[in-house]
Order: sequence, then structure tokens, then C-alpha cells
Amino acid sequence: MIKLLKNAQVYAPAFLGKKDVLVVGDKICRIEDNIAGYEGLPDVEVFDLAGKKLLPGYIDMHVHICGGGGEQGFSSSVPASCLSIFFQNGITTCIGLLGTDGITRSIEALVAKARALTEEGMTVYTLTSSYMYPPKTLLGSVEKDIVMLTPMIGVKVAVSDHRSSNPDGDDLIALGVEARRAGMISGTAGLVTMHMGSGKGRLNPLFDALENSDLPPKHFLPTHMLRCPELIEDGARLVRMGGYMDCTAGSDEKEVVNSAKLLYDLLHMDGVTTDHVTMSSDAFGSQPKFDSCGECIGYTYASPKYLHRTVKLLVEMGMPLEEVIKMLTSTPAKMIAKEGIKGCIAPGADADLLVLDENLDINSLFAKGRTAMLNGKILMKGRFE
Repeated sequence: MIKLLKNAQVYAPAFLGKKDVLVVGDKICRIEDNIAGYEGLPDVEVFDLAGKKLLPGYIDMHVHICGGGGEQGFSSSVPASCLSIFFQNGITTCIGLLGTDGITRSIEALVAKARALTEEGMTVYTLTSSYMYPPKTLLGSVEKDIVMLTPMIGVKVAVSDHRSSNPDGDDLIALGVEARRAGMISGTAGLVTMHMGSGKGRLNPLFDALENSDLPPKHFLPTHMLRCPELIEDGARLVRMGGYMDCTAGSDEKEVVNSAKLLYDLLHMDGVTTDHVTMSSDAFGSQPKFDSCGECIGYTYASPKYLHRTVKLLVEMGMPLEEVIKMLTSTPAKMIAKEGIKGCIAPGADADLLVLDENLDINSLFAKGRTAMLNGKILMKGRFE
């Protein structure tokens, strides 16, 4: 099937101006000022976007696709994700992972869910293990899981959190070496995603690991980095070293506004740019509130809808749209070793395309060339939705 998207204001993510985009199958084929001669041909769909904005589909770097939670007993486990929720919120690619509960939520279930969502129409990669250290894997080691399991691109661990195993610098070196080596063998990212709590250690274990090894900073991605001012400062230091950090959107309207303000301030620090900062939703992960004694005093879970809400808030604060969307497109694509394939509008890239109207609201979405959402109506759903 061929699709011709005409009269689009293209953000690739760099702003290219008004263009036509030709999609053949699941790939972008051509981008030109005017592509003619396809109208009326069989098996060609023409969409006149009439000046609407055309962006790469969002890449969400942190999603509990099997559901997360469990900090208040079995009944507090969050339900699993479903396809249409991602598409409603402009997400065509995500990284699925486990969280606090690495017991009732398994690597086997994670891989199966990732493959199911991919079969249904989006693109899902995974991370092995969960909060714990030493890591819990499927095939006996982090390296084997990344090399041998198709959707696996890295490993998850928790750091500086009262629920973590408190890995130190040497532990992170060991994880980083396994992930990097596996990535080289398998042609994947070899990523170590670090759930960051607000503990006293902050990013010190990572700084120790980088100081005492030859590992490139790009293999580590600390996430939930807006928790406290000290952690934000550590993240800025890491970015200045050439590393990356991931910032979580809020889990309710009040929190998303506050998180957007913190992110705006972070991006205006010296040496911090959207080329080294990603944004994720933590979708379907629990959001427990703990008091000073470590007791859970509140409980909800995150939604993917706050990613695009944050985009709009940052644009309202004065940031250019082409800069904001880097955190959900080109920068995460670089982190998952999919530059030129994901997170961009370019010939040869996957046809993951997001359409925004004049109010920056999500209008339509194409996932690997298929029409997932059109004029606000979801057309692609999971099998059991």
C-alpha cells in the first residue's frame, strides 16, 4: 500500500517547511515540495493534511507494558497496557520493562507482551531484569538475554532507592560491560537503564563507575531524574560529561505542570540540550507516595497521556516545537541505536508519523505505514480491545 501525505508542515524533527511525504509499505520513500502523479492510482491513499504539522511518532523510553506496582499488596498491581492507549497519545515505539515486582512479573511475560504489541502494529523493545542486583535474567546472564532474545536491547536496575539493592560503582561497571559487549555482538543499544530514587547516593555510583572504567557514558540512562534538585544537578553534570538523562512526565495534571517547569529550567542550564535529554511516561507503572519512614501513604499509576501534555506545556513556555520533540524522537532513537530508522522523517525511515492540528492536539497517527488514528478516531486496536 502506498500513502501520499500532502501539504504537511514537516518537523523531521528539524523544521523542513511545507512538504509532501510518500510512504511505500512501512517505509518513508520520498520527501519533496510537491509529489504528483499518484492521485487516482489503485492502491494509493492520498491524505491532504492542509498545513497540519507532521512529526515522527513518539518513542517512549520507559513503559511498564505488563503493568507495574504491587507496593501495597497483590491488589495494587497495575493492569497491563493495550495498543490503542499508545496510539491515542502519539506513541509508536516504546521500551518495555519491569519495576519493583520482578517476581510475579517475569521476563518471559515481558518478552511475550512486547512481541504481542509489535504484532498488533507498534514497535516494542525490552530490558532484562528489574530493580534487583544481581540481575534476574531469563537465559542466565544479561549478556545472553540481550544477544539471544529478539526484542532485548539492555538491562534495568534500581539505584539510590529504598527498594533497590543499592548497587555501587563496581556493580554498575559489571552491568555496563555486559550490556556493552552484548550490544556489540547483537547490534543493539546495550543500554543500562537506571531507575533513580531520591536516596542519598543519587548518581554517585554512576560517577564512580565512569571514573573507574573505560565505559562510554552513553550506555547508562538514569531515569526519573526530576525527583529532587540534587538529582537534577547530578543529571546536568552527567550531560556535560557527554552522558544522557531521562525525565519522567507527571502522573496527574498538577504534577505534569510542575514537571514541565522543572524540565524547562533543566534545559536552560549551561551545557544541557535536548540532544542528551529524553522524556518518558513511566506508563502503567505505579506512583506510590512514601513518607519519611518509608511508609506508602498514596498510590496511583502513570498514564502515557502526559507525554504529549508536557510537549504542549513546554511549547507554551516558549520552547520551539522542533527542540521539544527531540526528547521523544531523535534523541531516544540515538539511545536505542535506531538513528535514521526511528525518531525521524527521512527516506528509508520507518513510517511512524504523527499529525498535530493547529492547537498542537493529536489528530492522526501512522504506525509503520498503517493508519492507526485518523482525524481523532482510533482505527487500530489490540485483538481483545
